[in-house]
Amino acid sequence: MTETPGTAPVDRRADRYGTTPRPTRRWIPLALGAVVLAAGLGVAYIGFQKYGPHDIDAEQLGYTVVDDSTMSVHLKVTRKDPQHPVVCFVRAMARDGSELGRREVLIEPSNSGTIELTTTVRASARPVSSSIYGCSADVPKYLRAG
Repeated sequence: MTETPGTAPVDRRADRYGTTPRPTRRWIPLALGAVVLAAGLGVAYIGFQKYGPHDIDAEQLGYTVVDDSTMSVHLKVTRKDPQHPVVCFVRAMARDGSELGRREVLIEPSNSGTIELTTTVRASARPVSSSIYGCSADVPKYLRAG
């Protein structure tokens, strides 16, 4: 067989690369897209659970140091279901952030979803600030009347 100058490179290319095109793998981008979508939905769900709207939301509106062992705290509590009682934990704190006193405040059922109230917290030393530690719908029996 004699090689002509024009056919030798064509034969070598056909041997090297083959004559049939390589199959395309379209499933890889689709699979990666599905994994990214599932991960995004998972992150969105977790974020909504942690940072989404809560059943009970408490906000401190202000505080006043009454004397060396007493603090008055003004707070606002918003409940999704105002027919159920709620307990909130209010703290009096020292300059370094340590807790000097704590009080459990019972918010009785009402017709309004948002309640503003003022409570007094006794402290073991002179308090300089206060905070709302948290609120819960699990009211202990000793706070319930009757």
